[in-house]
Amino acid sequence: MMRTEKGFSLKFYILIFTLIFSCAGFSEDSESVDPLEDLNRKFYIFNFEVVDPLMLEPLARSYEKLTPDFTKKLVNNFFSNLDDIPSAANHLLQGKISRSVDLMFRFLINSSLGMAGLFDVATKLNVKGYESEDFGQTLAVWGVDSGPYLMLPLYGPSTLRDAPSNFFDSLLDPFTYNNNYGARVGLKMIDIVAVRADLLGVDEMMSGDGYLFVRDIYLQTREYEIKDGNLDDAFDDFGDYEDFEEYDDYY
Repeated sequence: MMRTEKGFSLKFYILIFTLIFSCAGFSEDSESVDPLEDLNRKFYIFNFEVVDPLMLEPLARSYEKLTPDFTKKLVNNFFSNLDDIPSAANHLLQGKISRSVDLMFRFLINSSLGMAGLFDVATKLNVKGYESEDFGQTLAVWGVDSGPYLMLPLYGPSTLRDAPSNFFDSLLDPFTYNNNYGARVGLKMIDIVAVRADLLGVDEMMSGDGYLFVRDIYLQTREYEIKDGNLDDAFDDFGDYEDFEEYDDYY
């Protein structure tokens, strides 16, 4: 999903709103979707009730409170620029050639004129950006089934298909080849904290069984991403969805 200055896009919040009122979707079919639920719940407790409240959330709240908006925008731009590399490759593998070319142009422009991606010059030059695509989505487009839901320690929600696909995307990350281990870890931590700060508003939306909430949100969001937003059933009640898309572009 493409980064925005305010974290997840409006589409994601609409999806959450929809799920709150129709959460039965995946929960009623737990045995086929989540056969490893007992193990996944243990990792959920570790991730969301130990690591997150003790480390990630405090760091994210400090980042949100102490970091000037201008600096947060630079951080957002920097990591968004890096995301364009694997995204361009996956768009190409999915046959979206024009989008892949646009994303490569964005990367070249922002990496040079935008000072390593700190400034989004490409957008000012009307070079289009698109929602990020990862190799898990590419495998889905190729017809690979998602397999069972997985909650991975430290990493978070995933599926049997998506989990190993992260290795492919990591090969396209320039910092994978940086010999300075400290710099790699530092940049990764900044990225994680920045993303977690974007998710602070989502915490307040969680209700009921937190494990089921996270699982269902993840699975429906992945379905949304794989189908490029073509989830008619999920958004029928919102009328003309183009109005929401126009509002989302504002952010």
